Order: sequence, then structure tokens, then C-alpha cells
Amino acid sequence: MAEITAAAVKALREITDLPMMACKKALQAAEGDQEKAIEILREEAGKIQLKRSGNDTTEGRITVLSSEDGSQTVMLEVVCESAPVAGGEDLVNFSNACANQLLANPNVNSVEELMTLPSEKSPGKTLNDDFMDMLNKIREKIVVSRIARSEGPTGGYVHHDGKTGVLFQASGETADDDLLRGVAMHIAALKPVAVNENELDSALVQAERDRLVAEAKATGKPDNIIDKIVDGRMKTFFVEQGVLVYQPYAVDDSKTVGQALAEKGLEAVSFTRSSIGD
Repeated sequence: MAEITAAAVKALREITDLPMMACKKALQAAEGDQEKAIEILREEAGKIQLKRSGNDTTEGRITVLSSEDGSQTVMLEVVCESAPVAGGEDLVNFSNACANQLLANPNVNSVEELMTLPSEKSPGKTLNDDFMDMLNKIREKIVVSRIARSEGPTGGYVHHDGKTGVLFQASGETADDDLLRGVAMHIAALKPVAVNENELDSALVQAERDRLVAEAKATGKPDNIIDKIVDGRMKTFFVEQGVLVYQPYAVDDSKTVGQALAEKGLEAVSFTRSSIGD
């Protein structure tokens, strides 16, 4: 058996940030070969992942990142078992690295593809290698559970605790960063369920309109007045149903979200809202 020096153990510990004894055992199994020892440690991480596969992951972190020109925004969700891990430096750094690579590789649309991308901190390695190193160090269940992206005039928002994130996509010629982020923040807070009324159940919408028409006709008002009354009350109905463009804009409730966007030549297209624990 190759002699394992204290210097070799120390060097491996500096690379992996794992306990001295774990590093020494890996070096012994690898007969002193540092690269083989690192692979052995990663295999151990896989065993940890399998052993804890049934554990609940009720904590985690959401990372949102936008390109400088506002043409693309990405969101990454990583879940784990405990709050200290969710807010810890290792998971934060790993999440940021993944978001950077996701933004830089617009053709990547799955977690599996993402994890094959190059590591930012270890030349010749992948994000999956970084993930396994982190898992071996932290030793609890961690899962990259979701990625999402939006294009066009787009903005994002992540709450200060890292537990709620939003991607918002609009259409229009010019991106307004403050407005797009403001609408994303509005979505995080008010939790709309649809962008516009066309996304609601058409039967539900028609039933409500029929009910309102019947009520208005009972007042004896002329048809042209009835139409205006019903249209106004339907807007209230759409707000109650969680339709984004009809909701009073959280940043300036003197206007609706749709009106705030229209003032800048924009129109809402879609949104993705993610929340740890939902």
C-alpha cells in the first residue's frame, strides 16, 4: 500500500473541504492517486444521495438571473432538507454557477442537460461534479428540482429569502427593466393564476356574464347601458379570479397591470412562479 503523507491528505482536504479522515481513507483506497481519491469521494456522495432519497426536501433556494439587455431571464430551483443548508455559502455558490451557465446556454432546457455543462471552478469538470462534491461535504439530500427560462422583453424577481421566484415575459419593442421586474414582484406577492381572461374556463366566464346580464336586465335599463354595466362588473370578476392584467398594479394601484404595461408599449404574455414548499 502506498504511503499516504499528511501533506497529501491536507492537499485533498483543501480541494474537497471534507474531513481529514475521509480524505485519508479515499487516498488509501486510491493508492495515493489524488484524482482517483476525488472520484471515490464522489461515489460516496452518490451513496449518501441514495440513502437519503426518501427524506423530505421542504427547504431550498431559488435563483433568478437576467441578461443585461433584458432579452432572457432564467430561474433555478434547488431544494434541500434544512434551512441552514439552503442559505449556506456552498448551495448559494452552486446555484449561482448553475444560473450563469443556464443563461449562457440558451439551448439547455432540462436539469440533466444543465448538469453536463462545464464547472466554473474546476477546469475539466462539470456542474454535476461540483454537485457531487457539495453533496459529499454537506451530507443531506439536495436536488436541482426545476429550471425555467423566458425570452423577449423579460424580467425576474426573487424574494429576499430566496424561497419565491418569478419569471415574467412580455411582448413589445422596448424592454423596461424596472417595470418588468415590478410586474414579476407583483406576481410573487399577489399570486395571479392567469395572464388574461382567455386562460380561464370559458364556461365559468360565460356563466358569470349570463348571471350579470340577467341581473342588469331586471333593472329595466336599456341594452347599451346593460352592456357597459356588465363589462365593468366582469373586470371585477376577473380580478377575483386572479387574472394578472386586471389586477391593480402593486407598485402603483392607481392603474392595472395591463395599463402599466400598455403605457410602455408592452403586453403580458406569460409568467412562471416558483415557491419552495408549494
